[in-house]
Amino acid sequence: MTERRGGMRHRRPRLTRSADFDRVYRRGRSAATRTFVLYAFPATRDAPDGDDGAGTSVRLGVSVGRRVGGAVERNRVKRLLREAFWALDESLPDGHDFVIVARAGAAEVAGEGGLDGVRAELSELLERIQAPAPGRED
Repeated sequence: MTERRGGMRHRRPRLTRSADFDRVYRRGRSAATRTFVLYAFPATRDAPDGDDGAGTSVRLGVSVGRRVGGAVERNRVKRLLREAFWALDESLPDGHDFVIVARAGAAEVAGEGGLDGVRAELSELLERIQAPAPGRED
């Protein structure tokens, strides 16, 4: 049996440490909709945390609080967020850390729109976050 259940063939890089989340929250750019907030910050890979040292990798952290719903709903939203985010792999800037925060209505969006609805909303947030801020010359 060479193929795993669930279709996941390799593990995607994730933000796991609280300090990484805090750095992205405090120093990163953000864009928000009614149901999701996306934070992005250029990654620093100087810590010997087992990373392969590739500065071009993108890492993702997901935060889904109890306001979204029970454990089943929260896990479904997290799974859909991860899948939708990595489906947009081509439009992700290299060497960035991202955090997605799900707000209270996220379970309804995930339930009604499914993967396509979540992907469309994340795509909109990515476009907004990559556009230069008004009054800034990046």
